Amino acid sequence: MTLLDEKRAPAPAPAPPARPSRTPSWLRDLALGVRFAAGGGREGWTRTLLTAVGVGLGVTLLFLAASVPHALDARNARTDARAETKISENRDAQAKKTDSTVLRISADTEYHDRSITGYLMRAEGDRPVLPPGIDALPGPGEMVVSPALRDLLASPDNALLKERFPYKLTGTIADEGLRSPNELWFYAGSDTLTTAAGGHRVTGYGDPGPTPPLAPMLIVLVIMVCVVLLAPVAIFIATAVRFGGERRDRRLAALRLVGTDIRTTRRIAAGEAFFGSALGVVVGLVLFLVGRRFVGYIEVWDVSAFPADLAPDLRLCLLVALAVPLTAVLVTLTAMRSVVIEPLGVVRDSRARKRRLWWRLLLPLAGLGVFWVTGKAGEYEVVNPYAIAGGAVLVLVGLALLLPWLVEACVKRMRGGPVPWQLATRRLQLSSGTASRAVSGVTVAVAGAVAVQMLFAAMNADFNKLTGQDTSRAQFYASSEQVSGDSAVRTIKEFRATRGVTQVIGMVEAYASKPGKYAEDDIQPTTSFSVGDCATLREVARIGSCEDGDTFVVHPRNDKEMQGWMDKTARKGKEVEFESGSGRKLRWTLPADAKTVVSRKDPVGEDRWGIMATPGAIDATTLPGASTVSQIRIDESVPDVAEYVRNTAARIDPGMLVVTMSSVERDRQYASIQTGLQVGATITLLLIAASMLVSQLEQLRERKRLLSVLVAFGTRRITLGWSVLWQTAVPVVIGLAVAVAGGLALGATLCWMVDKEVSDWLVFLPLAGAGGALILLVTLLSLPPLWRMMRPDGLRSE
Repeated sequence: MTLLDEKRAPAPAPAPPARPSRTPSWLRDLALGVRFAAGGGREGWTRTLLTAVGVGLGVTLLFLAASVPHALDARNARTDARAETKISENRDAQAKKTDSTVLRISADTEYHDRSITGYLMRAEGDRPVLPPGIDALPGPGEMVVSPALRDLLASPDNALLKERFPYKLTGTIADEGLRSPNELWFYAGSDTLTTAAGGHRVTGYGDPGPTPPLAPMLIVLVIMVCVVLLAPVAIFIATAVRFGGERRDRRLAALRLVGTDIRTTRRIAAGEAFFGSALGVVVGLVLFLVGRRFVGYIEVWDVSAFPADLAPDLRLCLLVALAVPLTAVLVTLTAMRSVVIEPLGVVRDSRARKRRLWWRLLLPLAGLGVFWVTGKAGEYEVVNPYAIAGGAVLVLVGLALLLPWLVEACVKRMRGGPVPWQLATRRLQLSSGTASRAVSGVTVAVAGAVAVQMLFAAMNADFNKLTGQDTSRAQFYASSEQVSGDSAVRTIKEFRATRGVTQVIGMVEAYASKPGKYAEDDIQPTTSFSVGDCATLREVARIGSCEDGDTFVVHPRNDKEMQGWMDKTARKGKEVEFESGSGRKLRWTLPADAKTVVSRKDPVGEDRWGIMATPGAIDATTLPGASTVSQIRIDESVPDVAEYVRNTAARIDPGMLVVTMSSVERDRQYASIQTGLQVGATITLLLIAASMLVSQLEQLRERKRLLSVLVAFGTRRITLGWSVLWQTAVPVVIGLAVAVAGGLALGATLCWMVDKEVSDWLVFLPLAGAGGALILLVTLLSLPPLWRMMRPDGLRSE
């Protein structure tokens, strides 16, 4: 074929036009961003993993928070399942004996400030009712214990505790019979327990009484605790999705160079953030599932949980899984609006646009306004939880938004100083936004904690009552209903012989009444009857001269009505009658020469009156229906003196009540909320430290080449180490100042809302100290990676 023939040949048919893609352009841009994040090589994966770890830490805490309702429900369900039925709890109408009833008495004790709860039990038939967690009732001299108590008894360091439980271990209580894995609980068998000795008849388990509702002030506390613990998590996640922002902007500038427009560039950046946050959700789920397996071995502020209890609500999990990536996309798109990305570079290196202050003040002021509009929460009024939570969130988020403006305003005026200080301040002046975001979580957490602690301090008087107990006169109170033969006198003697005991105010107590027959509508005159030596009686009554054999009629102070009632029973020269629950009676004549004296408060804070006698006047072992009461003073310098006292009590009567006296009594609901705050604050502080560390490592990685340049020019490692410290310290100090000011304002507003006066304006000092400790911790942990990055070979480029 010639060239002319080739020219005459028909031209090939044109290719058909490509069919337009049905995939929306924005979805293709997001997918391209995902490809960049997943396929960017070592550099891209390092950035993505840092984002995933930062987001994952926050997601883990969100899953943990989502598990709290189920954990509390499961914990309460197990507690209710082992509670007595309502019929059993009616002690005034003792249930009838059957083949299934069980006698039991509380045998609670303490060991090294840890509460040990348990019961002495005796079956009254062949089919005794069983509490959850055990298959058979322990026999006499046997005991079943929780795993935690079993381990405690097995330790050779706890010989004093083992002495207190001279029983044979025959089993372990299963999980369904325990409130938490570290609970110290036991059931011990007895063959001597009777109703006369304090035994209480149990007919069944699992029908507890209603739980008392929370007071409005406690509801405010609960809401604030939830906001304070969860608000920093949202800040952490919003900060983590912006890791690697400077390198990302330079990479997007290259995309602009090849022809992408600004909208496409922003959507690609959003796709990268979406992939990192979605991977973070997976990382958070894995961390939660792995950590849940070991939660039974962890105890924070005496609180623990079973792994099965940490089962987050599926709806909350789906909400977290959807909200976190969506938040990452929105945060990235919002951040990109303040950055001008051109084909030849990013206009971030020039002077940034000045931040505006006015709109940053609107949120905290709006939050305080919400509290003002809501008004005060009365003692019996219904609390609006949404208004309280919304107002607190507005204040805390407003403080986080105020921090970047304040950091920028402060660092731009910093000049001169040592070389490390100059390196740190210059870096902060170039990118103060990154430093502000890294410490915004600390600001929110500390501000919320300051407010809640102020609220706790203001409510302290309402939920911590003065008991009136005089702990300088006695430190323990012991009571036993087993008074047979010489056991009453022996109880007092053995307490006095216990190591470390300096004084025992011990008495045998009963009730004396006026003999005679009375109609059903008439009340038989009755008063208390106490037997003790002269030294003991002087502790409870204003007695002058006293000898063994004396008797006293003790009148109450400033109570004429009770004095007249008591005189109807304590008739000098006349008989009084004692009667036990079993029907045994005893009559005794009150001597005509009995002295009349006035009562005195005992160490427990009670005024005791009635008839008091010394052992020579009456044989205390013959008194029917009597009990032994001892108030014990100890020498606190003797090691383990409290354990010696409890061991003596257990040896005399395993069911003896031993109470550690205290001048202040705490409300249980208030104490449980405070414990929950302490547990949550500890976990949140650990998350803060981890988040700051990840952020610090990301910033060091961003400046790897700059660090290599400084090393190549001879900069010492110690100089760069101090510069890293100052770069962390300056924003944190400013953040703590904002947190303290905002927290005090929020706390004062909350105190006003619950109609309480601010009792302590210095509650921020420990929290500020914790923030300073975080600075030091993060700096120390970031030094090893810093040393590795300070190598001249970091100048090499691919």
